[in-house]
Amino acid sequence: MASVHESLYFNPMMTNGVVHANVFGIKDWVTPYKIAVLVLLNEMGRTGEGAVSLMERRRLNQLLLPLLQGPDITLSKLYKLIEESCPQLANSVQIRIKLMAEGELKDMEQFFDDLSDSFSGTEPEVHKTSVVGLFLRHMILAYSKLSFSQVFKLYTALQQYFQNGEKKTVEDADMELPSREESERKMEKEELDVSIREEEVSCSGPLSQKQAEFFLSQQASLLKNDETKALTPASLQKELNNLLKFNPDFAEAHYLSYLNNLRVQDVFSSTHSLLHYFDRLILTGAESKSNGEEGYGRSLRYAALNLAALHCRFGHYQQAELALQEAIRIAQESNDHVCLQHCLSWLYVLGQKRSDSYVLLEHSVKKAVHFGLPYLASLGIQSLVQQRAFAGKTANKLMDALKDSDLLHWKHSLSELIDISIAQKTAIWRLYGRSTMALQQAQLLLSMNSLDSVNAGVQQNNTESFAVALGHLAELHAEQGCFAAASEVLKHLKERFPPNSQHAQLWMLCDQKIQFDRAMNDGKYHLADSIVTGITALNSIEGVYRKAIVLQAQNQMSEAHKLLQKLLIHCQKIRNTEMVISVLLSVAELYWRSSSPTIALPVLLQALALSKEYRLQHLASETVLNLAFAQNVKTMREGTVFSLLYPVVPNRIHTYSSLESQNRP
Repeated sequence: MASVHESLYFNPMMTNGVVHANVFGIKDWVTPYKIAVLVLLNEMGRTGEGAVSLMERRRLNQLLLPLLQGPDITLSKLYKLIEESCPQLANSVQIRIKLMAEGELKDMEQFFDDLSDSFSGTEPEVHKTSVVGLFLRHMILAYSKLSFSQVFKLYTALQQYFQNGEKKTVEDADMELPSREESERKMEKEELDVSIREEEVSCSGPLSQKQAEFFLSQQASLLKNDETKALTPASLQKELNNLLKFNPDFAEAHYLSYLNNLRVQDVFSSTHSLLHYFDRLILTGAESKSNGEEGYGRSLRYAALNLAALHCRFGHYQQAELALQEAIRIAQESNDHVCLQHCLSWLYVLGQKRSDSYVLLEHSVKKAVHFGLPYLASLGIQSLVQQRAFAGKTANKLMDALKDSDLLHWKHSLSELIDISIAQKTAIWRLYGRSTMALQQAQLLLSMNSLDSVNAGVQQNNTESFAVALGHLAELHAEQGCFAAASEVLKHLKERFPPNSQHAQLWMLCDQKIQFDRAMNDGKYHLADSIVTGITALNSIEGVYRKAIVLQAQNQMSEAHKLLQKLLIHCQKIRNTEMVISVLLSVAELYWRSSSPTIALPVLLQALALSKEYRLQHLASETVLNLAFAQNVKTMREGTVFSLLYPVVPNRIHTYSSLESQNRP
């Protein structure tokens, strides 16, 4: 997301007890919550080093930055956070705020007059250029510019803030509280991770510029790396609407709204927010301030490019192509090679089903390397590897290409692409039927969950790559009959990626497929038929294939044959070789179960040829088994006819008959 520009100023007003300085251009203002934080800082300065232990001082220092940058929170919540870090200091802060709120207006005036003493002396308590020093100076300046009526409103708001906090504290005291040991264990587990939660955000009015910057950057980071710790889509949208109500031209808030709407697959709202983002970016002049007239055209071409990416994500390929053509036209007029390179990558995405798409992809990788775009170059290499894996290239050549891609990742510290590369290797080994190698790569990725630490102590372990790797892990266990282990992996997936998260569809499809296989193995065909509906909603091709399998198991051969033939034509058209082989195996099984093993043999030979050509070892092994069984059935059928013509036959034919009864699934 683009950096927050310098035009974030809210309209002077008072909402929910928050007093805004009536001076245009002030980026911060005094609130009752910030007065409470100032009291905390003042008490920390007055408390001697011996009164507070080193561990408590460290916890307080870790607590300060989220308190200074985050939104206003309730007084009871603030007391609780301070008490978890230093109970003695929490008591002092509570007494100090109580005396100020229950006293007179001059007590608050005296408090702000005394704040300037923190910078006095040869060894001041606070340095002016430190984070705490800048916060104190901003608050002193904002308070000094308030009129008398605004100071009175601020004091009234402070009294109301204190009363609400006391009422909440009494209510919490009446409830059953956990033991001291449980609280300490919980605090150690959370590691003082003071992230923005719903109750913290909703208690405040409009945010200041710094609070808005912190809120947007943290939520955007959480949406990318750990969606479960971000606000829910409804709560986040509510806060963004509240933020935009006071400053409609805040472009970055529109962009976060776009990301939030993508989570719930809302194409209309996401398009609306994306267009508003670039409109506000152009109207506020944020781009043209630094780039002159070029900034205006830059916003336009990247707006068209992002719109193309949005339409492509939702499957609107025609609209995406039109938007991409517009982005290419504007970029060519401006001679913007970087934008053109991004457009070239999206051209491949839109045309990857064409036979000559690999030429476009190779050209894209070369251009990305030439213009020094390692991120695009790496994605291009991995797309090329994926395409060649589907084309049946040997695994050693693909792994060599991925090794070159990994060198780019480590050289430029592209940790996100390292995860994607390992997930890609897992999928390739599984495609080739090498379950042991796939399992090894999946375990390697899961052990790297602390590779890159991002804001607020969040580890980059809830991305799409981990969902893919865990899904493969569950399916590998299910294929080996370890359904209990697969259920444990899926349970972990559900906790890591809740149903309302954007990557939940990955584990949902795995879960449905495993349930279907288990129901078919148990002979519960009606249960399997009900599961087909869920599979079809997530993957239409997989759903049609599973529906044909159920019909075949229920001896509805004609209906199953019609579905399989339609699916075979469709998969051959879109070049889905793996599904083509699976359909051919099902068609062959349908033939020999219909007493036509002779017809099944050419179909199986076709499936075996495709499996060998594309190096799909698992499907090749399955095809060989089906081929042997079909030949066995054919031999036994011929033996039965021979026994009808000639009463005396060798005992070998009866042996085949017994084998048929034993091996019949």
